[in-house]
Amino acid sequence: MQIPILYGKGKKILNINYNCEVLETKDINLEIEEEILEKAFLDPLNKESFEEFASSSDRLLIIVNDATRPTPTARVLDYLSPILLNHHDVACIVACGSHRKPTEEEFEQIFGKCYKEFKEKIFVHDAEKKYEIEFIGTTSRGNKIGFNKKIFEYKNIITINSVEPHYFAGYTGGRKSFLPGVAAYETIEYNHTFALEKESCGLALKDNPVNEDMMEAVDILKEKINIFSIQVVLTPSGETYKVTTGDIHDSFIKAVEYSKQVSCIKLKEKGNIVLTVAPPPLDINLYQSQKALENGKLALEDNGIIILCSKCPKGIGPDKFMNLLISEETPEKVLAKIKKGYILGYHKAAKIAELSCRANIWAVTGIDEEKIKQAFIKPYKDIQKALDDAVIETKSRDETPKIVILPSGSLTVPFISNA
Repeated sequence: MQIPILYGKGKKILNINYNCEVLETKDINLEIEEEILEKAFLDPLNKESFEEFASSSDRLLIIVNDATRPTPTARVLDYLSPILLNHHDVACIVACGSHRKPTEEEFEQIFGKCYKEFKEKIFVHDAEKKYEIEFIGTTSRGNKIGFNKKIFEYKNIITINSVEPHYFAGYTGGRKSFLPGVAAYETIEYNHTFALEKESCGLALKDNPVNEDMMEAVDILKEKINIFSIQVVLTPSGETYKVTTGDIHDSFIKAVEYSKQVSCIKLKEKGNIVLTVAPPPLDINLYQSQKALENGKLALEDNGIIILCSKCPKGIGPDKFMNLLISEETPEKVLAKIKKGYILGYHKAAKIAELSCRANIWAVTGIDEEKIKQAFIKPYKDIQKALDDAVIETKSRDETPKIVILPSGSLTVPFISNA
């Protein structure tokens, strides 16, 4: 069996001669993207039309995702450009959350054809600049919520987001434009402490403390601003499947329903070898690629081998994430340290440490091998070599190799079909 694997800007071909289940993306009949957008804007959920929203707003602020998200922001902006470019005061803010500022290349990627038009009116959220934050209340879970002041200056906000499964928030999209998107660092950090709770997991929204804290924060925010939400659901290969618009919560929930249709893949049997791929742009660094590990582990037997394939052109990611992983000799000690005091970024380190306690993590990346070893991950440079070695090691344990491949591991969630 030959299986193409996305790696960076190219493809690698895997040759497999053992029992293998490939969790291929579903065959989906796609409409033309412009027609999908047109339908979505003709039927906004519990909201006036986009034209009415824009024309009745003195100023418009568009919240867009940074380059770590697959959101087709440029294409949505291009579709809306006849309205936006005729408005007298439109600005954009990049919802970086706790991430770094985009590079010039990433700005062009995010905004596409519209970059030249918006370039002079693009703000970048920096969660650590306290003088740019306004605090407006506290959630029932005790989270003191603050957002970028630009939100309150413009008041009429357009959000462009994408919805896919998320390993601790349940799903991305919707409320995430605000929290973590344009929230204060301490607000993000407090919210993400809930990621360590067992109810905070993929596909879960009800009783998920991360999600519920975010939803409540946006409910408080909605009392002060007017929001028109645009939510895009992509296929794992990055094509537009559905778009929902209107009220931020209603459009999000509807998009979640569509996301389930394309993202949840039935699995016949867990494997003792799982190869999970973080496709571009979700392969930007190890920090973001960790989502592919989270989904892949759902298809993995205990004590098995999970192989992450991710180019990681920007390396490891936030220093706090890596510094925690390398601060202790064993993953068990890392988990013990996290329990003593949470810092933003610890949630991803915790998930890797937890997985290391029950499985072997290998990774094919462009990261320096000595660095990745410190994160309890065995490094490889060749995907075929990693898979062949995993087969050899599995057979040495007197086990028959059972291989599961997730070609879009960051965006597909496996589940046992008879569960």
